[in-house]
Order: sequence, then structure tokens, then C-alpha cells
Amino acid sequence: MSKTDVSRRGLLRTGAVTAGGLALPTIFTAQSASAFTNDPTGGTVTLGFNVPQTGAYADEGADELRAYQLAVEHLNGEGDGGMLNTFSSKALEGNGILGKKVEYVTGDTQTKSDAARASAKSMIEKDGAIMITGGSSSGVAVAVQGLCQEAGVIFMAGLTHSNDTTGKDKKANGFRHFFNAYMSAAALAPVLKNLYGSDRKAYHLTADYTWGWTQEESIKAATEALGWETVNTVKTPLAATDFSSYIAPVLNSGADVLVLNHYGGNMVNSLTNAVQFGLREKQVNGKNFEIVVPLYSRLMAKGAGENVKGIHGSTNWHWSLQDEGSKAFVRSFGTKYGFPPSQAAHTCYVQALLYADAVARGGSFNPCSVVEALEGFEFDGMGNGKTLYRAEDHQCFKDVLVVRGKENPTSEFDLLEVVEVTPREQVEYPVDHPMFAGGQLGSCNPGA
Repeated sequence: MSKTDVSRRGLLRTGAVTAGGLALPTIFTAQSASAFTNDPTGGTVTLGFNVPQTGAYADEGADELRAYQLAVEHLNGEGDGGMLNTFSSKALEGNGILGKKVEYVTGDTQTKSDAARASAKSMIEKDGAIMITGGSSSGVAVAVQGLCQEAGVIFMAGLTHSNDTTGKDKKANGFRHFFNAYMSAAALAPVLKNLYGSDRKAYHLTADYTWGWTQEESIKAATEALGWETVNTVKTPLAATDFSSYIAPVLNSGADVLVLNHYGGNMVNSLTNAVQFGLREKQVNGKNFEIVVPLYSRLMAKGAGENVKGIHGSTNWHWSLQDEGSKAFVRSFGTKYGFPPSQAAHTCYVQALLYADAVARGGSFNPCSVVEALEGFEFDGMGNGKTLYRAEDHQCFKDVLVVRGKENPTSEFDLLEVVEVTPREQVEYPVDHPMFAGGQLGSCNPGA
């Protein structure tokens, strides 16, 4: 849809009424329920899928886009329906959203906040997108969430793991299904203590942006509470591809654990460099040297190959789960694409369905109706057990998986195994937890 078309729709929406011979725009004379950004007036509704199609997180972005396309098919009544068949809510009927056929536009975030905002802005203003979703970087998520709050559209975050997304940078128009850094640490730390003991010295390499900072803070606090000592914390540029200069100092630091607070291509490269430096064969302080990757994904494991064997981390979801929702999604995705979905694909597919369901349950595309429908919404049948969208911060709470690289994988997709399903109660935290302090949710903005 062109900018002219959007403007024309705006004129129709704000049309005139006569009062004493004067034409008054209705948007200023009444708080109409229909006065919201990109109110879909025709037979279709447009969603904006904003994913990294280039850059360090492009693999995740490609899988996210596959999942969104599958979600659109299912919403429009095509294919086998996937998780619509297992979702505890039965508001969606496979006839679009409120009877409107779902269409979509895409953008490339480039894993850069400015590019992501520009892409989202274009989809809202030029294409008439009523909801923006996607991303594989918390820096991007925070930036786009802020833009959507200003524009008056809903943002259903994709893969974003920073505490800040639903902490100091939370917004009323934004929602996150993915877990966060605190949850990873809460699930992973007890497993690490059981495996490696409480007398450990950790060295952290950390991606230098909001996700890395909060991931380091979370895992550092959780392991120190168990008795670990933090030897050093070093920030690394998101654009880095060779981490040799960061790995070398670890050898003489006295550390016996390397924590890689890296994701995507960063983790693939830093782990590869660490193995090349012989860290996995070293003994320090009378102990075998260990490497930990707090946030894992199958796509990262595939990129790192043999190097992931035996290395532990956490993940939001895994295709091997045997609940009915996960099995339905894996079957649908695998039939369409020929391989199992990643956690990025899962969370994005679920977010698309959750948005559509909220519109259906509320009976309106108005962002404030969607917010009301999602706040405090508890659901099941989408993987990870019973899940709650907490009203106070728009964070989802569900079970978290601890995984490790398989020693004897049977295929290029069978690289991780679930070693523990951490119950939701273990990873929950109060809204005013210090790691999430500083932000205000505010009020929903319908825009227009």
C-alpha cells in the first residue's frame, strides 16, 4: 500500500461532520473506538514481519520468516492448522483475523537499531501494517518497541532475551513471549553447580549491547550466589568475527570456566576460537576447563559443529519436545520446509497466533483492545506448558529448557539434547526485581 493510500484511509477515518455549518474532523470531536492507526477497513489486514535478513543473526531471521509465513497460512485456513488445533483458546477459526484475510510485508533489521526502526516505520506508514513483529536482537527489539509505542501499533517481540525488553524499556504496546536472561540464569546455575561444583573461577566474554550486559549480570549473579568467583568480564563488539584476541588472555587468567555471553554468529566464532586455543583440553586449578553458553539455539549448534559437544546452555524451546503443541508445530513446519524449526521460529509463530487470538477475543484491531486481551492471559497448547502473559510487564512465564550439545548426534538437526525442563515457578521473579527496575509500562497508545 502506498503512502497516498494510507493518507486516503486516514481522511476516510477522520471524515467530517456538520455542526453549525462547520466541518469538524471526528477524530477531534469524539474518542471513537475506530480511531486507531491503520484500522483495516477492507477485506484484508497487513502484518509487518521485521527480521534480520543480513548480519550476524541472519540465520535466525530466515527461520523467523519461515515461521511467520506458516502462521499466515494457518490463520487463513491453509495447511493443516498447526498449533491452532492444540491452542487452548479457540477464538481463531482459520478464516483470517475477524474474517479479514491476513497479508504481510517484510523488512530487514540488519541487526541494527536504526535500520530496524526505519524498516518498521516504513511498514507502518507506507504499507499500513497494524502490528509489527520479529527481530533477533534485544537492541533492535527495544528500539522497535519504542517506535511502535509512539506510532500506536502493537509490537509482538521476536527473539529478544535482554532483561530490559520487559524491564526498564518495557512499553504498553509491546509483548514478549521469549524468555529472558534472568530466566536463563535461574534455570542454568543449579545445573552448573551439580556438574562442576561450587568452587569455580569464571571469565566472561560479553556482546557489548543490552542483551549481553543483562545476560552477564544475570549469570554472574546466579553463579556467584552458588560460590563461583568471577575473574574478569570483557565486552566484545557485536560486529566482531574473530575473537582470538579476546580468548588469548583467558589462558593466563586463572579461570577454569569461560562463559560466552554471545549469540548467533558471535557465539559460533567465539566458541570456535576457544576450541582452537585448546581450552577444552586444558586443566586449571586441578579441574577440567569448561565452557558455558547461557543462551543456546539449534542454529548456533549447527554453525559451531563438533565444538558444541557437551557444552551446556539454556533455550526457550526445542523441536524434540513431546507435548501436543510442539509436535503439531514441528510436523507443520517440517512438512513445509523439510527440516525442524528453531526456537526463533517457534516464538515468532506463537507471537503471530497470540496477536490474532487477542484481536479475535477482544473483537477489535484497536491496540488497546489487544493489550486488554493479552494482559494476564494464561494459555496452553503452544509448547513449554502453561504460559502466562503477566499484565504488569508483558513478559511471558513458562518452563525453561537446559540443554547440552549431543556427543553422538544422529543428524545435522539433532545437535542438542534437553537435560532438564525447569518449571516455570523456578524462573519467576517479582515485577520490582532490581534487574528489571527503572521503567514504566505506561498506557496503551492507539495512535491515529
